[in-house]
Parts: sequence; C-alpha cells; structure tokens
Amino acid sequence: MDWNQAEIIVVKVGTSTLTYENGKVNLRRMEELCRTLSDLENQGKKLVLVSSGAIGVGVGKLGLGKRPEETEKKQALAAIGQCELMFLYDKFFGEYGHTVAQVLLTADVVNYDRDRNNVQNTFRELLSLGAIPVVNENDTVETQELEGHNFGDNDTLSAVVAGLCGAQALVILTDIDGLYDRDPRENPGARLIHQVERVTPEIEALAGGAGSARGTGGMATKLKAAKICQDLGIPCAVISGGDMENLYRLLWGQPVGTIFNGKGRET
Repeated sequence: MDWNQAEIIVVKVGTSTLTYENGKVNLRRMEELCRTLSDLENQGKKLVLVSSGAIGVGVGKLGLGKRPEETEKKQALAAIGQCELMFLYDKFFGEYGHTVAQVLLTADVVNYDRDRNNVQNTFRELLSLGAIPVVNENDTVETQELEGHNFGDNDTLSAVVAGLCGAQALVILTDIDGLYDRDPRENPGARLIHQVERVTPEIEALAGGAGSARGTGGMATKLKAAKICQDLGIPCAVISGGDMENLYRLLWGQPVGTIFNGKGRET
C-alpha cells in the first residue's frame, strides 16, 4: 500500500506517549503531535485523533502519584483529565489554525444501527468542515473499559473508529518501535518485525502484557486492533510516538514500525 494515498487517517496516541512517569503532561510531545497532524491536514489529509490519557492526566493534575484501583476514582479522574486534555488539544491545534471536536463514545454505539449511523454522520460532517475529531471512550458513563471490558482499551476503540469514519489507514503511536519477535526489554537481540501479512495465533503469541503503568494497553491490544482492521481491509501501523517524524516516514514509504496489511485491499 502507498500510505501517502490515504485520505482519512485515524491516529491513536497512548498515555505513555502523552505523559511523563509522574503523570504530568509531556507538553513538548503533545505540541509535536498537534503540529505534525496540523501539517498533514494542510497537505489535504483528514485526521481523526483517538487519544488516551484522561485518567493519567487527571492523576498528574491532582498530584496523586499513582493510578487508583477503584472504578469510581478512575471515573472521576477521567472527567478531570478529559477537560485538561481537550483544553490542551484546543490550544495546540488552534495555534496552527485547526479546530478540534470532542467525541466520546461507548461500545454500544456499534450495536445499534441508529446510533452507528448517527456517529458516522457526525464524523462525516466534522471531517467535511475541516475539524479534527478527538475521540475517547466515555469513562464517566461506561465503566466496563475501566474494568477491562467494553472496547478493551483505546487501541481497540481506534480500530472501531477507523471503520466508522471510513478511514484508509490506522496509525497507533506507542512507546516502543513496533512488534518484536521477542520482548526487547528482556532480550537485547530482539528483532523488529516490519511487515505482518496476517495476524495469526503465532503473531498473537508474541504479545506481552501491559506496556506502561500509566496506561491500560500493551502489544496484545494493538494486535487486537490490527486484527479488527485486517477484517475491515484497513492497513494498520504500530510505530513509536517518541519521534513524530515517524508519521512522515510512514507516509513517505520509509521502513518504520510494524505494518499490518489489510486483507481487503491491495498492499
């Protein structure tokens, strides 16, 4: 696939990319993300941003030091952190002349035709107006994600959103370079896998646990997202969010991260 031909691109960014270990927002990283996506918009792309980080930002804003275990506290922190996230996205994107729109979803939106159509219509109109939808799960209403259910986490949500908005590509920004044949944190000789034609049980077996104490996802959830995209015929890339230039490299066809080819399209 020629990634530069994709018109609608969903970009998912995780908590570990947006925040420091202490939970405070990594302003430099967030500004780089917004600047890069704004530049891609200026090139004619239509971007949808699926952003984690509400609970993590809430933890940092209140100075709690660690993520709580209680669901009710997570809900409250998500409400606090979501306000902060949207304030920052509005500020940074606004500095580059772009408008953002908050879209909070729950898993049942995909189960009912009327709700699905309403969401699809909203995405279509926002993109036609030149706005950048910033999507998260509505944790204050739907608690199943906080307890390990529902979409599963925002990796899965991003794949569902890619299908809802008719995207031609999904890019997941994370804190490692992509999928390795072994855990690179334990095996210095681990090899990065650049291309995956199909998400098979053998590929799924390469995934470990959660990648960060501040987030809920790991490589397993990214493979789940890639598998959903595979069934939808949407190519998916898992790349490091530590360098936003990787987004340009991906679109330019340079080897970066791991690319999962969508089975329903030519690659």
